[in-house]
Amino acid sequence: MARTRYGLLILISLLALLLVGLQTRLWRGEGGREAVDTLQRQVDAQAHENGGLRQRNDALAAEVEDLKSGEAAVEDRARSELGMIKPGEVFYRVVENAQTQPKPATADTAPATP
Repeated sequence: MARTRYGLLILISLLALLLVGLQTRLWRGEGGREAVDTLQRQVDAQAHENGGLRQRNDALAAEVEDLKSGEAAVEDRARSELGMIKPGEVFYRVVENAQTQPKPATADTAPATP
């Protein structure tokens, strides 16, 4: 009777070790839960980046279409980026006076703190 008890105890111990080994491999091994979680985070980050790039591409495609379809977009770009004006127009440049700008506080002019 003692012999079957030890045999059963050894069998249960081996099955427990096998279970622990399989669980360790499942959670920590190659292709395990940690690897899947890491890959999922990478996929999520890439999807977020792709969304931003897709918006940028859409904006650029709309701008290209706008430039192809009419003179207004070309004129706006020439005015803003190249500083061009139409014949007969007068160009005014507004320069802020440096004297009206507040001076940065220094140790001499800084208000005293109580």
